[in-house]
Amino acid sequence: MQIKSLYIASNEKNVGSLFISMGMMEVLKRRLHKVAFFRPVIYDSPKMDYNIEFILDRYKLDIDYHECVGFDVSYVEQMLSQKKETELLNQLIEKFKHLEKHYDFILCEGINKDALSSTISYDLNLEIAKNFGSGYINIMGAKEKEPKDIYEDILIENENITSKASNHFATFINRVKKEDFEELLKLTQQSPYTTFLVQENKELGLSTIQDLIEGLNAKEVFVNEHDYSRTFKEVRVAALSLDNFLEHIQEDDLVIVPADRSEIILGLLGALHSSAYPNISGIVFPFDMSIHPNIEKLIDGLQSFKIPILSVATDTYNTAKNILHIHPRFRVSSERKIALALGEFYKSVDLNLIEEKIAQNFSELMTPQMFEYKLFAMASADKKRIVLPESEDERILRAAEIILRRNVAEVILLGNEKEVQEHYLRLGLDLSKATVIDHMNSELMTGFIQKFYEMRKEKGLTFGAAEDAMTHKNYFATMMVECGHADGMVSGAVHATADTMRPALQIIKTPENISVVSSVFLMCFDTKVLVYGDCAINQEPDAETLADIAIASAQTAKLFDIEPKIAMLSYSTGESGRGTEVEKVKAATTIVQQKAPELLIEGPIQYDAAINKEVAQKKLPNSKVAGEATIFIFPDLNTGNNTYKAVQRSSGVIAIGPIIQGLKKPVNDLSRGCLVADIVNTIAITAIQAGQNEYTNC
Repeated sequence: MQIKSLYIASNEKNVGSLFISMGMMEVLKRRLHKVAFFRPVIYDSPKMDYNIEFILDRYKLDIDYHECVGFDVSYVEQMLSQKKETELLNQLIEKFKHLEKHYDFILCEGINKDALSSTISYDLNLEIAKNFGSGYINIMGAKEKEPKDIYEDILIENENITSKASNHFATFINRVKKEDFEELLKLTQQSPYTTFLVQENKELGLSTIQDLIEGLNAKEVFVNEHDYSRTFKEVRVAALSLDNFLEHIQEDDLVIVPADRSEIILGLLGALHSSAYPNISGIVFPFDMSIHPNIEKLIDGLQSFKIPILSVATDTYNTAKNILHIHPRFRVSSERKIALALGEFYKSVDLNLIEEKIAQNFSELMTPQMFEYKLFAMASADKKRIVLPESEDERILRAAEIILRRNVAEVILLGNEKEVQEHYLRLGLDLSKATVIDHMNSELMTGFIQKFYEMRKEKGLTFGAAEDAMTHKNYFATMMVECGHADGMVSGAVHATADTMRPALQIIKTPENISVVSSVFLMCFDTKVLVYGDCAINQEPDAETLADIAIASAQTAKLFDIEPKIAMLSYSTGESGRGTEVEKVKAATTIVQQKAPELLIEGPIQYDAAINKEVAQKKLPNSKVAGEATIFIFPDLNTGNNTYKAVQRSSGVIAIGPIIQGLKKPVNDLSRGCLVADIVNTIAITAIQAGQNEYTNC
């Protein structure tokens, strides 16, 4: 049976319905463009439903909020109390069918049974899902339960679902204790039902500074843009003298201290700058007190290592009590928590099994979001080790944490282990799963120096120069890739392009069939992803170089499941024009046809004929590429660089790159103005590129 919708529900409170909805939406958006989100029943509230707002905002769904809502609880209970179940279901089906006409797939999230009146004797979620014809996903909590009890609950619940003629899709058991995981896994493998176990991750249950601000209506005294997503573990009240209180602070504490206790405040800031003390997550002033102007001036003048400071109206006791009752939430801005949640989700599910069940709805259309999800999934399927030499840069550390939390790749950071740890802890990050290598004191150094000397001595490199080169992080990191200690390298947030590419050209070099290193950008349009090359490296390529760029670009396209249809661009199409540049493109096209006859290629061809089917029909009616090109090879760097930037800036296209191609092993360069998201994407791409290569140790 074809599944066009899924219905997620639970009979228990606080078991992670939004978490599962988010995970399933990630799976759907990887392969489907038009996905709707629908909640048949929402809680009574003057505010908009939080889960709907979150899903719409995070996944940029093209759907109006009101289309996502069925009815509120009070209306549903009124209809049920009046024995109007059939009328209620018909009204919900009408809303659902409206969405079904306009969307490829509908993800529904039900309401907990506990939210309904005890007088309602049947499972409303099951009844709705059955009438929608949706695959049913039930969520169960494992907290404070023994594995055998959980397993019995699974059997009872799933038998209940199937007996109600519902299409049981899967069961998620959330918050499974680590020590119970293996036992419960063995039990569920005996069951005929599809069951996914999600291990408990305590950090997902921690509140953030943003939760604190909203939950306590707190004022922001000192808060920067990254502080909102910081989590805190324990709440401590500063009631002792400074010398005694410092003995009690722990990593990620939230400290409540009156604003007039200047010695405590300064002591906490001093502890933050000291490697001998833990790093607290924030400070809260009770009584709505203001900090002394001199202390405020001192804090404001700190250039780094600030922590968030908030102020609340309540007294110390009630502030501490209120904090303990704050409910942590997923927020669109909380990339750290979202990355951690998605990492746990993908570790728990059989992605292939889920996709097989809904595959009949998949299309060839590819949106930017779909492509980004695809990158993460491809990289996660074969996790590689990516070395990041620039551990001193905050953006690198933030990107590395997201990569680790989403299980996209393993991360190696170069730097002094203690200094790197102090840096990321002060930022409120967790990079404990990253490998940190102090290259200056590494046991690899001697072998790397000798190998580099042997590689370059015929070109005049002295042993002393080889020693000096390996002290530079980019050279050391590149040698790690060459020797198989890492699978790829990403650099350039701090260093110039030449500092990244020079070691790669000297050490890794190009394979025999490619004579030149080049680059491409993946241009993510609304409904497709195109490849533009070369837009970053080769200024005036000759015909042979242009041909190699085209072949390398085709290999890159295949890597990301883009069917290669190569357009060799020129100001002329076919035989319509003459000139040196046109002849160069003709010659390059011929070389590609000789070197790689299996590739579909057309050249010379103008951009409009390459991308537009109507124009192509007039200019090259018999071409297999014209109007359908996926790879656009520009005749020179001037044309390529300006074109990709013009398209990016004028149409809102997302440009991912430059992606370096033509090296035996992957090294990618970042812009010094790159954002954290750019670094994350580049690491994922590098990991995917690394999947092509086999490595040997030096």
